[in-house]
Amino acid sequence: MTKEVMVTIAGLQMADESDADQELLEMVHVGEYYKKNGTHYILFDEVMEGMAEPVRNIIKVKDRGLEIRKRGPVAVHMVFEEGSSRQSIYQVPYGSFQVETSTSSVRVEENDEGLEVLAAYRLAVNGEHCADCDIRVFVQPREQFRLD
Repeated sequence: MTKEVMVTIAGLQMADESDADQELLEMVHVGEYYKKNGTHYILFDEVMEGMAEPVRNIIKVKDRGLEIRKRGPVAVHMVFEEGSSRQSIYQVPYGSFQVETSTSSVRVEENDEGLEVLAAYRLAVNGEHCADCDIRVFVQPREQFRLD
């Protein structure tokens, strides 16, 4: 895959089991990609409303794991490994809170079209269950990018 890529991140959050409480978020960014020692690295800057500087995102993908690290006015290091729970501190300009991800599955697929990672997890904020979530990270060469 080329160094210059399009990164699509889609997340589905379900506050309870009814379809009415599902929220789908999707973002697309221009980023950089490289692979070193079997680990995929995806880097991109995210411009967030009301913030003077961008948030630097670094995503690492291994066989059964996904790491998302944000640096700048928003900072967090979240790890999604199948069958494990991880805690981290999510820092925003107004304060911070504890998040815990309990990951039930991580699937990584690499093919000619790009790299796709799917993770399913339970999210707790400050010790309280918040939502059941799915996240999809799709990376493709910039020249192949098309809106579906």
